Amino acid sequence: MKIASLTQIAAEKVEMDGAKDCQIKLAVTARDGAPNFAMRVFEVAPGGHTPLHHHPYEHEIYVMEGQGTVWREGKEVLIKPGDVLYIPADEQHQFKNAAEKPFKFVCLIPAKFQKC
Repeated sequence: MKIASLTQIAAEKVEMDGAKDCQIKLAVTARDGAPNFAMRVFEVAPGGHTPLHHHPYEHEIYVMEGQGTVWREGKEVLIKPGDVLYIPADEQHQFKNAAEKPFKFVCLIPAKFQKC
């Protein structure tokens, strides 16, 4: 079993083409013994965003703090704390910070796609 404070997990810069002012914390991964899912926590700074992208796996999102948008079918949709999202495999998506404070969300993906 792993029990940790998110404040003690190091943040890493998101290194994808098109990402701006975005960090990730690898909260639970295969290196913790998790065989099925990886839990990541993203923080997007004001004015920042993830790249517009897609990939061959689903993910589930829980918005923790701040306000943001998600690109869905050609439109930006506002999302806020308490919102949950399911993004199917191969669906294009992008997250943007829509406020003046950090935008934070939890993202779960299949463990085999998370590089530890």
